[in-house]
Amino acid sequence: MIIIKKCFYFSIIIFIFLGLLFFKNIKNTDVINQSCNIVKDNSYEKSKDDSKETNSNKDFEPIFSFSPISDEIKKSMIGYSMPQNEPISFEKLSYLKLSHYDFYGNIQIGEMIVDKRIAAEVIDIFKEVFEKKYPIDKIKLIDEYKAVDTLSMSNNNSSSFCYRTIANTNKISNHGKGLAIDINPLQNPHVIGDTVSPKEGSSFADRSVMQMGMIVEGDDLYNAFIKRGWSWGGYWKNPDYQHFEKNLD
Repeated sequence: MIIIKKCFYFSIIIFIFLGLLFFKNIKNTDVINQSCNIVKDNSYEKSKDDSKETNSNKDFEPIFSFSPISDEIKKSMIGYSMPQNEPISFEKLSYLKLSHYDFYGNIQIGEMIVDKRIAAEVIDIFKEVFEKKYPIDKIKLIDEYKAVDTLSMSNNNSSSFCYRTIANTNKISNHGKGLAIDINPLQNPHVIGDTVSPKEGSSFADRSVMQMGMIVEGDDLYNAFIKRGWSWGGYWKNPDYQHFEKNLD
């Protein structure tokens, strides 16, 4: 009888122990499931964020505008792209804002000064190349480089107006009138014999190997300029591959 009682009590203890163990396993499983849900939620949030970043260009409204030059911009130009004596009137120039795709596929807003007679046409050109997603590294006023052309070109800056004469002459260049535009000068250098300008673009003097940013006859940028009556420096005896100009005078 005593043995039976002991067996009975022992059975109860075993039963309680197994019950506690079972309950603990269920609780641990709930914790694991909750942790998985947290991970899934975080992953979902990250996915949404990544999608937002990827699609940021889609939500961006491109800007293409031209206007008279503001007093603030004038001040930044005087003594740099515009000499102190203002040999050309600011009234003959226009300030442009231009959306463009950089070399990473991101949309940037560029600034440019041109002769106001071609402002609307330049807007149309850059709209067209924007729609084609043609890569232009950067478009800044050359005054950000203190109007030093070599610094601007070395930084692969595309620009237009800078009052200056043609090298070794007293003749005002088309840049000095706002009638010339240089695009991606690093990939499209000016080549005079063995001299390449900018010198950092020496590897691009060989036009037989096509690389991003290089201008070639028949590409989207070339076509946008040429069909509107611009000429390309790439045809010169000393080719200036970055250079497009419009002759109005």
